[in-house]
Amino acid sequence: MPRSVNHVASRAKRKKILRLTRGYIGARKNVWTVAKNTWEKGLTYAFRDRRAKKRNFRALWIQRINAAARLEGLSYSQLMGQLHKAGIEINRKVLADLAMNHPEAFKAIVAKVK
Repeated sequence: MPRSVNHVASRAKRKKILRLTRGYIGARKNVWTVAKNTWEKGLTYAFRDRRAKKRNFRALWIQRINAAARLEGLSYSQLMGQLHKAGIEINRKVLADLAMNHPEAFKAIVAKVK
């Protein structure tokens, strides 16, 4: 009796991954083993970088707050310490947005904690 291999399903699985690797360069788009390895590694990068993105944005917000705070005569750590002491609970994302897009509102917050 011949061996049953379900070629339809295995080919469909390969075609699915080859469709996902369209746009890659060279053998990464059309050689099955290379394409599969590249696609799998891309998934690990995506998983890792979804977490790294959060760290990168926090660092960006801190840099923006620090730059705006120094224009007001404070360092970042002094500003954050005074905000905490004054009981003003505003997160870094909003504070950085105020520093960039609404400097007068940021100045008002700094004036309140000084």
